[in-house]
Formats: sequence, C-alpha cells, structure tokens
Amino acid sequence: MVAPVAGPTSPADVVAALAGVGYLADDDLATVTYLALDLPRPLLLEGEPGTGKTALAEALAAALAVPLVRLQCYEGIDAAQALYDWDFPRQILHLRTLEATGAARAATDPAGVERLEQGLYDERFLLARPVLRALRESPAVLLVDEVDRADDEFEANLLEVLATYRLSVPELGTVEAVTPPVVVLTSNRTRELHDALKRRCLYHWIDHPTHEREVAIVRERAPEVADALAAQVVTVVQRIRTDGGLVKPPGVAETLDWARALDRIGGGLDAATASATLGALVKYREDGELVRASLGRLLG
Repeated sequence: MVAPVAGPTSPADVVAALAGVGYLADDDLATVTYLALDLPRPLLLEGEPGTGKTALAEALAAALAVPLVRLQCYEGIDAAQALYDWDFPRQILHLRTLEATGAARAATDPAGVERLEQGLYDERFLLARPVLRALRESPAVLLVDEVDRADDEFEANLLEVLATYRLSVPELGTVEAVTPPVVVLTSNRTRELHDALKRRCLYHWIDHPTHEREVAIVRERAPEVADALAAQVVTVVQRIRTDGGLVKPPGVAETLDWARALDRIGGGLDAATASATLGALVKYREDGELVRASLGRLLG
C-alpha cells in the first residue's frame, strides 16, 4: 500500500495550513481535503466558476511545499497530451544518425533489428506529460483542471491512474508513484462526469462563501483595501448573486478584482464609481446592463 503525502493531521490543521498561504477554507472543505490527503483519494471539486476550486490545489501545493503539476483539460485532449508521448522527431534523428554511421545497415539480423527497434523506445525519447510527471515527481499536487471539458475517452484514460497511482507504458513497463500525488480534479459542470470517475474520488461542491468569509478573503488577498470598502463590496456582490438572472454571476476572483479597482479609483463605493469600474466585476454586456439598472437598489 502506498503512503499518503505527509501533511496536516486533522481538518483543523488543514484550515491552518491553507490560511498560512492565504486560502480561507470552511470546515466542510477542510474535512474533505484532509480525508483526500490521509486516505489517500483524489478530490473532485465542483462549483460555479470563481469559487476557489483551482485556487485550492494551488494553495495545497504551497502549504505542503510540493510542486504543482497542472493538466488543463479542453475539448479533444487525448492521452498523448495528458499521460505521455514519444518524441518522434528525435527518434527519426536517431535513426538517421545510425544510418549515417552504418550501424543501421549492420543490424540486419533479427536480433539486431529488435535491438534497433527497442532503442527507439528508450527512456530518453519519452515525453512525460503532466500525469506521468506527477507520478514520477511525487510528492506533488496533480491538478486536473476543468475535467468536464474533456470527453468520455479521456476520462477512461484517467481511471487507471486514479485507481492505482500507476501508469502503464507498454514499451517501458509500469510507472508507479512511491508516494501518490495529491490529485485535485475541478469541474464547472458543463457536462456530467461518469460514475466510474466519481466513484474513485471524494466529492465536494464549493459554493460562494458567506458574507463574513468573503470579507475575510478580501482582507486576506487584498489587504490594501480598507475594511469598510471591503464590506461594502462584498455586500453588493452578494446581492447581485442573490438577484439571479446574470449570464455569469461574479465569483470571489471578481470580487477581489472589483475591490482592488475601487481602491485604485478612490472615493468609496457610489453609483458613479460602481458603474465606471463594473468591467472588473461582470464580463457580459447583458450582465453589465442589468447591474447598472439596479445600482440604486443594490447600493442601498
């Protein structure tokens, strides 16, 4: 049995460790993160964009003082981009070098041909993509970001790694992590993930933070913003989210951007400064028009 990454010994330790690198986790998130570290099991995080899913993986890597290996998923990604690939140009160059030196012509017997073929799949020609890198370099945090953007076949390619923390490379053998990487998968639920993938993970839905927690996040991540302004900004942002009707409700990242923008402009939060800086908070024309029309009520 592989040993987990050495780290926090309780959910409270997780809270403290993450707070030490600027990430404020609530008790539920800290608990599931602790279990993912201790069992060890991959952690699947779902939630609206901007709620801190990717940031958790980055904070974990910083708190554990291990490398962060990021695999950004997209439509059409395959095993060659995620797991490993062979350096085809270098293999061709190797063959041409052998031909130039006469070594290829000399290897005419079956045994020589087999040695020549094996030489093409030497370790030096192997390109380690993020998954293989994480297994080899672990302890590490492997972030599989926006896994919902990939297709079903890609999910199947991940199953072996998530179940066993090993990867089969037919030409070389099996690569197994001595210490399993901390695996964090994120999803914005653009599609439903398969049950086979979910079964291998611990699951947590990250919601938008409470008013108190979001104010604390702004104070932690943007200490230059006055406390009164931070509280005002969070109050307005939470009213915007509650109203609904937006194409994309602002996440915590947008709250931070807006607070910093208002701080740079100066003069506090009023209708004029809110309207002028709204591009830091909402990113769709329809959302901007809707918020501007409601500024009087939102500002109280």
